[in-house]
Amino acid sequence: MARAASGVTFLGVLKVREFRALWTAEVLSVLGDQLARVALAILVFDRTESAALTGLTYALTFVPTLLGGILLGGWGDRYPRRDVMVIADVIRAVLVGLMIVPGMPLWVLCVLVAVMTLFFGPFKAAQQALLPDVLEGEAYLTGMALRNLTSQSAQLVAFAGGGLLVAAVSPTAGLALDAATFVVSALLIRFGVRERPAAVTEAEEDRATGVRAFLYRTGAGARLVWRDPALRALVALNWLAGFYVVPEALAAPYANAIGAGTGAAVGWLMAADPIGSVIGAWIFGRRWIPEPVQVRGLGVLGILAGIPLILCLLWPGLVTGMLFFALSGLLATGYNIQGTVNFVRRLPNNQRAQGSGLNSAGLITVQGLGALVAGLLADAIGPAHAIAAAGAAGALVAVPIAVAWNRARGSSADTSEA
Repeated sequence: MARAASGVTFLGVLKVREFRALWTAEVLSVLGDQLARVALAILVFDRTESAALTGLTYALTFVPTLLGGILLGGWGDRYPRRDVMVIADVIRAVLVGLMIVPGMPLWVLCVLVAVMTLFFGPFKAAQQALLPDVLEGEAYLTGMALRNLTSQSAQLVAFAGGGLLVAAVSPTAGLALDAATFVVSALLIRFGVRERPAAVTEAEEDRATGVRAFLYRTGAGARLVWRDPALRALVALNWLAGFYVVPEALAAPYANAIGAGTGAAVGWLMAADPIGSVIGAWIFGRRWIPEPVQVRGLGVLGILAGIPLILCLLWPGLVTGMLFFALSGLLATGYNIQGTVNFVRRLPNNQRAQGSGLNSAGLITVQGLGALVAGLLADAIGPAHAIAAAGAAGALVAVPIAVAWNRARGSSADTSEA
């Protein structure tokens, strides 16, 4: 049963059994995934000493989600959302388990990473579509803020501890833990979330088959978003992450460039953005800033998130660099939480997974592309300058997005302000 709430707290949403299961599963998965990213980044950089190849490998943990979210995201509408999540978790556990086979060639490892990432798309789409059924009203916004806070905290722990773990043991240890988290996540969701029928009823189900019918259904989410100016603006705002993920992607070469090494320092640099995001989730999720103010300021926060990264032109050391990365993460979290909530609320239930899949897939993909381009750029101009360039580009791109959001918000009633 969905829960409505008034003045609901973080503890309040955790009392909802289904949300608690989803939340715990997500925290475990994030811990495993980020630990695996640290392991892969260190493994590839140690083997190749190439920022470009490190960025490419990091990109493979993001980019294939585009195909998974767009092509497979609709599974969360056509099939029970709980089942889609469980199946995706099991498949990913098997794929990550194969990565720890001794002597695994680097190219095979990259293929496994890409296929594993592909199945994050339908998992995330089904998860995002299911959450409004578990929590509604103010409880939904509070639950989203808590998810952001705890997932970023899990990233912080995994990034900071991951560097130490990988340095002390081996990259395969991090991958093994990642596989285990997928198994536990599947069990939590299977037994902690009640079964619900598919959102698309038999009467609504399109029985047409073939490539053209598949492509038409797959494009439904894109058509839905494109026709709504507010949805378009919110998607574009969320996709600014393609610029703001660059500090994480270049943590290894940046640490090396400032003489901090590529072990624990890499983990701490990767952890800086999550530290800021945790603080941001607390500030914005606890309603210290009223929700209507947050909604109006989404575009401004998107612009401001790029400013701290521009300061990397000064080649800051480890601690100062972490402060810049954390401030950027704090500001980005401010627009991400409220933007995602407004986006999902605007989607009809029978297209919620498809629309959410498009948003999530694009979000993950632009982060992967940003990591790839940043790696190439860092080889040419150095990691600090590449990070500064990403911050400047993000701030500039955010300006027209902010204008579009203000126009769309002013021409139609926003559900969060209704």
